[in-house]
Amino acid sequence: MNGGLYIDPMNLLHHIQDKFRTALKDLVPDVEPYVANVKATQDPKHGDYQANCAMPLAKVLGKKPRDIAQDIVNRLALDDVLEKPEIAGPGFINLRLQSAWLAKQVQAIANDDRLGVGFVQPARRFVIDYSSPNVAKPLHVGHVRSTIIGDALTRILRFLGHTVTTDNHLGDWGTQFGMLLYGYKNLLDKDAYNNDPVRELARVYIEVRNLIGNEGEDEDAATNPVADACRAETAKLHHGDPENNRLWQEFMPHCLADLHTLYDKLGVLPFDHEHGESFYNPMLPAVVDSVMQAKIAEVGDGGAIIIRFNENNVALIRKRDGAFTYTTSDLATIQYRVKEFKPDAILYVVGFPQTQHFINLFEAARRWGYRDIELTHIAFGSVKGADGKVLRTRDGGTVELGYLIDEAVRQGRAVVDANSPELPDAERAQVAEVVGIGAVKYADLCQNRTSDYIFSWEKMMAMEGNTGTYMQYAFVRNRGIFRKAGIDPQTLRHNPPTITLGTPHERALAIQLLRFEEALRAAIVEYQPSGVTAYLWDLAKTYSGFFQNCPVLRAETDALKQSRLLLCDLTARVLQQSLQLLGIKTVERM
Repeated sequence: MNGGLYIDPMNLLHHIQDKFRTALKDLVPDVEPYVANVKATQDPKHGDYQANCAMPLAKVLGKKPRDIAQDIVNRLALDDVLEKPEIAGPGFINLRLQSAWLAKQVQAIANDDRLGVGFVQPARRFVIDYSSPNVAKPLHVGHVRSTIIGDALTRILRFLGHTVTTDNHLGDWGTQFGMLLYGYKNLLDKDAYNNDPVRELARVYIEVRNLIGNEGEDEDAATNPVADACRAETAKLHHGDPENNRLWQEFMPHCLADLHTLYDKLGVLPFDHEHGESFYNPMLPAVVDSVMQAKIAEVGDGGAIIIRFNENNVALIRKRDGAFTYTTSDLATIQYRVKEFKPDAILYVVGFPQTQHFINLFEAARRWGYRDIELTHIAFGSVKGADGKVLRTRDGGTVELGYLIDEAVRQGRAVVDANSPELPDAERAQVAEVVGIGAVKYADLCQNRTSDYIFSWEKMMAMEGNTGTYMQYAFVRNRGIFRKAGIDPQTLRHNPPTITLGTPHERALAIQLLRFEEALRAAIVEYQPSGVTAYLWDLAKTYSGFFQNCPVLRAETDALKQSRLLLCDLTARVLQQSLQLLGIKTVERM
């Protein structure tokens, strides 16, 4: 931190809650449930924050809520932070921050690279499991949500000071590889493979999937000669067949290269680890032995090994034929991660259909002894088309991620060409990529992750409303003020001018800027990146009101001009930092 005037961390809510913590300590033994009732107001007419603790305290203390509210107000240390509180209705305490104090805090964060955001104490150690595709087949739109949400959570947690280890749990050992092996042996165009192995392997996989037919989306369930042959190839791979293992070794670098190309285009952080199912395969016999010795597993029908949760719910960990399952592999994964990374929490960013699997997995892990670690399924909904069904191509196939990225860039180029035709072609191409991919990411992240959402190019590319394109444009418009005036914003940061909050619009913007950390911490409580986009939308709307009502370059005095320029610069920096934490880039012109 380079500043020194502001409270560290600059979290308005926590600062006010601390004041209530002190005021309440002699009223009840446990103040925390009542401190939690201090929240930001929904309507600025009621102040900046509101304390709703008097009503629940009335039941405990046997007094009227308004009398309790008055008692709390009398005990509250206002210092130079709060104006005199107002008691409203049955006992609401409306709180308003002093504008002079707000101005000092805003001025102080100007020369802070972290914009007033402190590091959490105590910090935690996280392992985040996300993306996790089957590497032998093309990534599709279903992988977008896991990848984007996981990447955003990683960035936010790290920014707040947590240690995060990312692990891409690759499906590199299942039936999809049997499909690839079958296709290689029976359908390969050798010249095409030698020229472009990634493209030819993708073609072969799709052709095999088509031969399997409508059941191709669930390769393990398909029942026809091609599906049977693919499963036979998988079994040979698992039993150490030299030729199939040689081909597996040959395919993997090509599959990973294609995967990493798509990740690079999507702009996600490199993974710390990419341990596939094959990595854990040698550990599985010992896992089964261990859970049997711990008496949490039993022998089921036909000699299969199961973990029983209730009469109608069991998890299979070793099949009758001796083969292992996803549950076995996932238990081995927990064992390995705890031993190697020593996390406080392991997060799994995986879609809703896997909910029951994770309920069973986490219960099995707790029975196995992993009781002191947070195991959380970060579930998310589906991406749907305008018809309300899972998003598909026009011919009914799954939308592949490569196509989605290319189309995003094309859509971004249309926006840039329409709004900035004067830009050089090379710059327009660069901006189109930032705008298009940013729009896709923002459209996903601004949804409550537990909800399905309708994929619409028109909505996500819109220059108005809560879209990535609008947020990027707000940043560009902001930077344009400094270009027009020929002012280097760095000059405002090293020696920040005095801030004046003489209008409601300036004051509202100052509060939004100081709520940055508050928004980030709230987003992490529920692992909801949409908390950051909601904050961005509030900030952008507040800045728009400021921009329309508070002349900057034509301010009445030079001091007021400098104050408003600093508010503009801080807004741009918070916009840019927030978007970066969502994995979205900004540009200076668009």
